Amino acid sequence: MSDKRTIAIIGGGAAGLMAAAYAAEICDPDTDEILLIEQNDRMGKKLRITGKGRCNLTNDCDRDEFLQNVPTNPRFLYAALAGFDTKDTRDYFESLGVPLKVERGKRVFPVSDKAGDVVEALVKHCRELGVKTMQGRVTSVHTEEVDGKPAVTSVRVGGKDIPVAAAILCTGGCSYPVTGSDGNGYKLAESLGHTIVTPKASLVPLVCEGNLCGRMMGLSLRNVSLRVKDTAKNKFIYEDFGEMLFTHYGVTGPLILSASAHIPDVESGKYELHINLKPALDDAELDARILSDFKKYANKDFINALSDLLPVKAIEPVVELTGIDPRVKVNAITKEQRRALVSVLHDITLHPIRTRPIAEAIVTKGGIKVGEVDPKTMQSKLVDGLYFAGEILDVDAYTGGFNLQIAWATAYAAGNAVKNRH
Repeated sequence: MSDKRTIAIIGGGAAGLMAAAYAAEICDPDTDEILLIEQNDRMGKKLRITGKGRCNLTNDCDRDEFLQNVPTNPRFLYAALAGFDTKDTRDYFESLGVPLKVERGKRVFPVSDKAGDVVEALVKHCRELGVKTMQGRVTSVHTEEVDGKPAVTSVRVGGKDIPVAAAILCTGGCSYPVTGSDGNGYKLAESLGHTIVTPKASLVPLVCEGNLCGRMMGLSLRNVSLRVKDTAKNKFIYEDFGEMLFTHYGVTGPLILSASAHIPDVESGKYELHINLKPALDDAELDARILSDFKKYANKDFINALSDLLPVKAIEPVVELTGIDPRVKVNAITKEQRRALVSVLHDITLHPIRTRPIAEAIVTKGGIKVGEVDPKTMQSKLVDGLYFAGEILDVDAYTGGFNLQIAWATAYAAGNAVKNRH
């Protein structure tokens, strides 16, 4: 290491790359050195797989709408978003040579649909700005008392202590641990006196009771609606429209992942998932559609007359749910039986019993208690020179680019603040 003042960024994911880049942009290269430490063999491993490899990097909405999509500690983000909002994110990445596009739900993606383009643009920008990189795992952050308060003095990597003026923890949460988000940052922060709000899975697939989902395993549905009911309150608490997927254990897909953020305490009997396979048609319109199909297949058995109405994997389960004999001729089906079919198509009810493991979650709910962090600078209120950015903080949002925007905004705040460290 040189004699320059070193700023250590721990973690080379979305927040780490942004924090390193911005710190390098504003710090004096003659006196300051930005060191990005990543334990993986390449940067942005998790970022490369976000959005199914397409990278939904922000959402094209204003701050008020944005904060409505942040269920955990939204007020903490006011200052960070004021400093670096969704428009700033779009402008920033387009300035790095990543053209963007806006899709349904105001989701912003690279035109190329390649998350790797976002990662490589950040990595290239850091390189051009002179950011130093090191592969290794930070095992401790050391402090000394300065004016009666602990201040960061060094970080330990691979058995070696590296003197630093500040450290920004950007190590992520506990989701997708194979990408490096293994909870190490929580241990580092806790060792320095910080409170860790217990990490839980958010934006995670749901396990459902029974074998209905398993029988439709692999079936992907588009343009369906989902309502989540709190059974104790006898009240619907979430509703959305979009895509979902049946699996051997239950359900997943954008609709389900978003719903899971509203029900972090899933247990048997607590919630119901109500799926409408034909939300564009009311009861009368759907009945008319069914009558048209039945006329077309007048001499067919009921189970063989639904191929125009349903995907193959859904036919047998739907027939069973109606209670109608699968071998009855469709021209013998009564009005009451058609009503039963309409009812099932408009409301297939599933009973979630738990989430999948946190390792399968897109984001982690929980992390560094935000009351111990300055919302303007992301600096610890307990330790001078210690900063946080990204998923390590106890702030999480719904799907749609909101979580990555939190990473960019908090990283910008931290990267901007370290220039004042001496």
